[in-house]
Amino acid sequence: MSTAARPSPVVRLVPRSGAVIVEPVTYTVREVAKLLGISLGSTYALVRDGTIPATRLGGRWLIPRARFHAWLDGVTETTAATGTDGRGR
Repeated sequence: MSTAARPSPVVRLVPRSGAVIVEPVTYTVREVAKLLGISLGSTYALVRDGTIPATRLGGRWLIPRARFHAWLDGVTETTAATGTDGRGR
């Protein structure tokens, strides 16, 4: 047996040049709950009543990233403090 040390494996922290990083175009309800810092149940309620823009696909709710961030950018501090969406909800 050889007692020579094996070289340690190389860990790449930066993608190789030319590599394409693809981000998902949708969030799950669980991901949105985590992003907003609210419970999963509250997030589902907001998705069901239309406050958070979402699309039902089969048995799953999908939240389009672009629409979610546009909605979030449009939420005012007053809206967030009162818990309404400006439509009397």
